[in-house]
Amino acid sequence: MARGTTGRGSSGLYLIGIYKLVEAVALIALAFGAVRMLHRDLASSVLQWIHLLRVDPHNRYIHALLVKAFAVTPKQLEEFSVGTFIYAGLRMVEGVGLVMRKRWAEWLTAAATALFIPLELFEIYRHVSWIRVGLFVVNVAIVVYLIAMIRKKR
Repeated sequence: MARGTTGRGSSGLYLIGIYKLVEAVALIALAFGAVRMLHRDLASSVLQWIHLLRVDPHNRYIHALLVKAFAVTPKQLEEFSVGTFIYAGLRMVEGVGLVMRKRWAEWLTAAATALFIPLELFEIYRHVSWIRVGLFVVNVAIVVYLIAMIRKKR
């Protein structure tokens, strides 16, 4: 076995790596979408989608979305896209490292995922949703699993 690699039998690491790669691809798509919106009027694009999807613009959720869309500045959109690209890069490195069974990737993924758990808790506190709770549970499970794998290999 090459130095810095983990055993072949850890399919959990492979699955976590695939999850991180899927997450990275989704983040890259989101970042490119934000970059595309830089040279467009975000509010009119949102209005166009609302009319295309035949959604009631007077619905309180749609109205809240419109208020937020009208408030976004090009600078905020640019900062969001840069941050999203950086976060996607981190997820890509984690995913590739785990798929390649690299030991450093276990440490990196455990640390990076654990660092975001307090932020996830804060977001759940601000507004509880099943998606947020589900992602929180998945990320806690990933951290627990990786820590168990790291301790087992000592």
